[in-house]
Amino acid sequence: MSILLHTLSVLGTRSQVVERAWWSYLVWIPAAAVLGYAIAAIFSGWLHLPRSLFLVPYVILAGLFLYAYKQWSGVSVSELVRQNWFWSVIGTLLLGLFLVRNVLSQPASPRGTGLKLFFDLLWSGIVYGGMDALFLSVLPLLATRQAFTALGWAENIPGKILVGAIALLLSLFVTTSYHWGFTEYQAPGGLAGPNVGNGIMSLGYLLTSNPLTAVFSHMIMHMTGVLHGPASVMQLPPHY
Repeated sequence: MSILLHTLSVLGTRSQVVERAWWSYLVWIPAAAVLGYAIAAIFSGWLHLPRSLFLVPYVILAGLFLYAYKQWSGVSVSELVRQNWFWSVIGTLLLGLFLVRNVLSQPASPRGTGLKLFFDLLWSGIVYGGMDALFLSVLPLLATRQAFTALGWAENIPGKILVGAIALLLSLFVTTSYHWGFTEYQAPGGLAGPNVGNGIMSLGYLLTSNPLTAVFSHMIMHMTGVLHGPASVMQLPPHY
């Protein structure tokens, strides 16, 4: 409980909030949802690009979006990654164990070898996993925190809990929109897996108050998927 209260206290800080209209931070969240859906629908659902090529527009477009938010909001990345780093390490290890077990429970499929495996671990593991975490977890959670801190909702414990719950729901909203663009997730119940997995990683960020918890755990999940079965593991879309 003490960890949670400390985290909620950090969520209430105004040190990283630029003086802007509180609602303007929230505008970035539906914008991220639309962008995520468009990227998946166009480059996977329509053009059917293989994963290695799909990642090129995804990393470029989502990366530019994230950079634009950082510049606009004035958020300090160094402050974000320094705060509560010890609990971030603990949270990453615990989440990593859970995610690895989940990936290994799925059917295996052939993987690359040699330089091909090295490239896949770097591109589909580290880069893809890191971008997913930043775009689906970090941005919506951070934007929500900044919006409601500017509004003054995070001045007491009930308010901080409410802000955390709203942030988690908005992260799931972006996650749902992005994955809905992939044909493979459009079957009934297809969105349950991505929402549960990303929801747990977003919750890890909330509880540790450090975005690296979500980033590193997402990387671990993707790298495990590359090693276990890139053609069969659900966490590595697109599959055709």
